[in-house]
Amino acid sequence: MEPESIVVIGGSNNVHKPGGAVVRNLMSGGYSGTLRVVNPKEDEVQGIKAFHDARELPPTDLAILVVAAKYCPDYVELLAKEKNTRAFIIISAGFSEETHEGGLLEQRILDICEEYGCALIGPNCIGLLTRWHHSVFTKPIPQLNPKGVDFISGSGATAVFILESAVTKGLQFNSVWSIGNGKQIGIESVLEYMDEHFDAERDSLVKLLYIENIADPDKLLFHATSLIRKGCRIAAIKAGSSQAGSRAASSHTGAIASSDSAVEALFRKAGIVRCFSREELTTVGCIFTLPRFNGKNFAIVTHAGGPGVMLTDALSKGGMQVPPLTGAVAEELKAKLLPGSSVANPIDILATGTAEHLGIAIDYCEQMDDIDAIMVIFGTPGLVKIFEVYDVLDKKIHECRKPIFPILPSVSTAGPEVQEFLRRGHVNFSDEVTLATALTQVMKTPAPAEQNVVINGVDVPKIRKIIDSLSPTEEGNGYISPEKVHDLLTAAGIPTVSEFVSASKDEVLAFAQKTGFPVVAKVVGPVHKSDVGGVALNIRSKEVLGAEFDRMMQLPDATAVMVQKMLKGTELFVGAKYEERFGHVVLCGLGGIFVEVLRDVSSGLAPLSYEEAYSMIRSLRAYKILKGTRGQQGINERRYAEIIVRLSTLLRFATEIKEMDINPLLADGDDVIAVDARIRVEK
Repeated sequence: MEPESIVVIGGSNNVHKPGGAVVRNLMSGGYSGTLRVVNPKEDEVQGIKAFHDARELPPTDLAILVVAAKYCPDYVELLAKEKNTRAFIIISAGFSEETHEGGLLEQRILDICEEYGCALIGPNCIGLLTRWHHSVFTKPIPQLNPKGVDFISGSGATAVFILESAVTKGLQFNSVWSIGNGKQIGIESVLEYMDEHFDAERDSLVKLLYIENIADPDKLLFHATSLIRKGCRIAAIKAGSSQAGSRAASSHTGAIASSDSAVEALFRKAGIVRCFSREELTTVGCIFTLPRFNGKNFAIVTHAGGPGVMLTDALSKGGMQVPPLTGAVAEELKAKLLPGSSVANPIDILATGTAEHLGIAIDYCEQMDDIDAIMVIFGTPGLVKIFEVYDVLDKKIHECRKPIFPILPSVSTAGPEVQEFLRRGHVNFSDEVTLATALTQVMKTPAPAEQNVVINGVDVPKIRKIIDSLSPTEEGNGYISPEKVHDLLTAAGIPTVSEFVSASKDEVLAFAQKTGFPVVAKVVGPVHKSDVGGVALNIRSKEVLGAEFDRMMQLPDATAVMVQKMLKGTELFVGAKYEERFGHVVLCGLGGIFVEVLRDVSSGLAPLSYEEAYSMIRSLRAYKILKGTRGQQGINERRYAEIIVRLSTLLRFATEIKEMDINPLLADGDDVIAVDARIRVEK
């Protein structure tokens, strides 16, 4: 991190090539240690005496390799063995990301680093950028600040594009890590380092991540959670999630659960804000630099009506409020603005509004109890001195207790003015809707979850007894019988509807007579009962039940018929799927056919806390239906959350379960009851 000496292997005088660009950036970045260069063809590189052979080097702390991949292992071995070099940044490509042979070269480098206790960033990266040394070959070099953002990227090119996006917003950086192939030091390892060496007084409180592969979800979860609990804020893009894990599966859950669900669940558990684009990530980073606030009420001060309307729409869509300003205070404010100004919120000071009018509007918003934050939209209408306006905005940002979000859209016509504003250490959200979308992601991200397993109400010994009793050759690999499903749910404390399974028509009819009509009949055997006509609802007589029994027993793979009391309520769904490296991903949403049609599901990583379960339920787009709408009774949300938590505990102690869903759960204002479920086990 703070090498007293650096050597660039392959450094050159051509600054348009990586070797020359690294040397240039180290020098222009003010590296104060000893900088050395190895180049067999040059006597001097950018004013530095060059070594023709690495064997001539004195001991050196850090080596940056910018030579062909085939030469890298020999250089690493020489430097580690003879020059006491213990840190390497390998810019070069052509390793495991390209060919099998390249993978062998990479493994040899890893073996050497392990033998000598060396740290390795790369290969196939743009390097490492810190306030101590600028060991990158790319531009832009952002303004570095101890309280700027720490940025870790799995892709060098993407890191550059994210830096471009950030620089135009005024977002400052403390460090930039490009980990490349990341076989030794990956994103999780960098977070581990930042966590274990964290100093709240000295270190950045904002971490931005661009991730292409989560190699160690447990490590990422542990250290991200730890950093956030220490006061940091983390946002991340996980690219490549939509295809990975999207494979055909034999249940509803399998069809929709993928590694994307696992990523969503992991981020929710850790408290990481999930982003989906470069612009969104850098916008969230800018939001993180502003003072924290609680509440969802915003005042919008603007001199342009349209952007104010679009911002109001976007905030409302994200669940935030732009409350109307009324009463004596509103009238008093209106009297101090130009005729025709509006104070309804958005507060429109008109295109002829001055810097003084902007300051007055901000002061009134600062004093209003029902306003939590202020958004200011001010470009150049060509009528006022924009420098004066931004002077006022700068002053108010420093004076006000409430956060002020500057939205300065005129980055072209007021370019110098915007740049001067950014030079004062501010950020700029040039697009109001992008800001509102990013803010929505921030506001809906829960705090890190407690890691405790909730045992209350779950009979763990009984669960293990049922799982252990499954024969590996019979039920131990595949879907287990309805009776065993019922037993497992009962042991987990998940209420189930009274049911009876038999291949005997007389026994089925007798149970229906005893439980009372109407009843539901379902075929046992086929996985997707509805698809083969294996479900009959609202059967009101034994004659109809008998006929349905005969029909279902003729269906392919039918082994028996299940009969249940017919219940009514809102259909819900809860399910789970085991994801390699992540563990069990638990899903919830509306049930019945809506699971696959609407795909409105939330995901969480088992084991779950009650806070996580409530967060999952309330993040559903259909949550208004669950709360009750248009005179319809809402569901018992506490019971639904309880079932989600108990299911996650069941999975924690029955890891042999690889897939399951309860669909539907029938819910009303009093209870939530499991009606149909299937469980697939691999022992």
